[in-house]
Amino acid sequence: MSPVPANTLTEATTAIEDVSSRIEDVFARVGQQLGRGHLIFKELNQGLATLSGELSGAEIEGAATALQEIAARLSELAQALPAESALLETIGKSTAEASSLLKPLFKHIGMITIIARSARIEAASLDGDREGFLAFTQEAYDLGRAVQRSIEGCARDQQRLSEAVATASGRQKEFESRYRAQLVSESAELGAAYSGLRDQRSKSSHLADRASASTRKIAEAVGSAIISLQAGDSTRQRLEHVSHGLGLASESAPSLVPETVPSDDGVGAICRLQAAQLRDAQREFGGDVGQIVGALTAILHDAGVVGHGRTLFGGEEGGSSSFLTRIKQTLAHASTLIATCESAGRSVDEALAIVEDTLTKFRQAIAGLAEATVDITLIGMNAGLKASHLGSRGSAFVVIANELKATADQVSAGAGRLRPVLDGIERSANELKELRVQGDPTQLAKLEPQILQALREVEAGNERLGKLMSRLVDEGAEFERLMNSAQGLMTRLGESSAALPAVATRLETASAGAQRLQPELRDQAILDDLFARYTMERERDVHREFLQAVGLKSIAATRRVEAVETADDGIELF
Repeated sequence: MSPVPANTLTEATTAIEDVSSRIEDVFARVGQQLGRGHLIFKELNQGLATLSGELSGAEIEGAATALQEIAARLSELAQALPAESALLETIGKSTAEASSLLKPLFKHIGMITIIARSARIEAASLDGDREGFLAFTQEAYDLGRAVQRSIEGCARDQQRLSEAVATASGRQKEFESRYRAQLVSESAELGAAYSGLRDQRSKSSHLADRASASTRKIAEAVGSAIISLQAGDSTRQRLEHVSHGLGLASESAPSLVPETVPSDDGVGAICRLQAAQLRDAQREFGGDVGQIVGALTAILHDAGVVGHGRTLFGGEEGGSSSFLTRIKQTLAHASTLIATCESAGRSVDEALAIVEDTLTKFRQAIAGLAEATVDITLIGMNAGLKASHLGSRGSAFVVIANELKATADQVSAGAGRLRPVLDGIERSANELKELRVQGDPTQLAKLEPQILQALREVEAGNERLGKLMSRLVDEGAEFERLMNSAQGLMTRLGESSAALPAVATRLETASAGAQRLQPELRDQAILDDLFARYTMERERDVHREFLQAVGLKSIAATRRVEAVETADDGIELF
């Protein structure tokens, strides 16, 4: 029987070694790429986990709360404006009413001084106790003049009050008409920003969790694919064993230690055995390559986590910065409005201060007026009684004294009418003061550090998030490139290994000279040596099946089966 042609063995060995070297190169490169991809997503997963905690942390919640508080304050200020304007208008009307009540008081107090002068003239003409009557009239005159000066001071204060209230009321109405709508609008904007920030925080935290889950899943899948690369080393070893077997079937090269040369039937048996091993190795390797390519395809599909990176914290690209820009603009408008409110409120505060000062002076003047009118009334009554004792000579003085008392009564009644008006002004001023405390622009101005802190917190969080998302996008894109490259390498390797069955067919064809092989003892030894070199159970199974198919037996294979059956621990090598 003629041995297998040498060129057939050489070509087969060359083809097998080419595929083997490709496997070693491709699996090494794919392993590096998968290792890099595994590291990328392991680090990203850690970063996303940290980010998720930040998004649900106190910093952004503090910023959102600050926005809500500022929005509420602006809303309160806007709501208080109409009430403040109404109270200023009421104070203005009450001030005008007080002014109208002061005018008759001037007249009556002027009458007291005139009557007191008339009484003095009349007292000078009286005989008997002239000095006493002159003293009475002088005292009444002095009291009248003192009250007159007090009321004149009230009139000046009232005029100053009227002007201040009118100025404050005008400015308040102008401010209300120009800025109330803006206050309401800015309050709504900040309220929306508060809701948007909370919603965005919730959405971002959710997306970060999703991205983290995706990266964890990808990292696990990549780790699994790395383990699957062991199939490459297994196949490479099997191909090395096939090449070794074909080397035994070829003509031996010159050597100082001649090796056992198989017979022609032994060569045929070895070639057919290696063809069977080659077919089985390629079939398993093709399945492994298919699994790895499928895993890479699935990983690339899951790598949509990159898209999560673009949607995190702001939706579209640049959405986050535009969102923060809108918040900053709104806060800037609010800060401007707060400063404008403070400027406009100064006139109200000044008016309130004047009201408080004027009311104090008015009440002091009215108290003095009440005492003075009582004294003037008593003076008039005493002078009238004393003059009545003079008979007809004192009748004119009695009339004057009665006039003095009547005028004093009118002054007292006028003061009585002024008192409730002043009480009304005080009540309105107190209500206005309470409103000013609740919506005090200076209190809003104190929120500016809180506004700036809120912005800093949001911007700092967004900066960290932006960096991580940029990294997620960039490294995710790198990962996609790595996986695409690995997928391409594995696909081309699979196509290259598809040539192995053709090599097996050529070996079978070349060794098909005899239907039944009859190897010699030396061939049996060579087959046993091949069996002993196997490192995978699958190789041994193929060896046994081949021997059984061609009617051959191997003592080593039989012993190996017995040994495995005796010491089986349930674990297969591959």
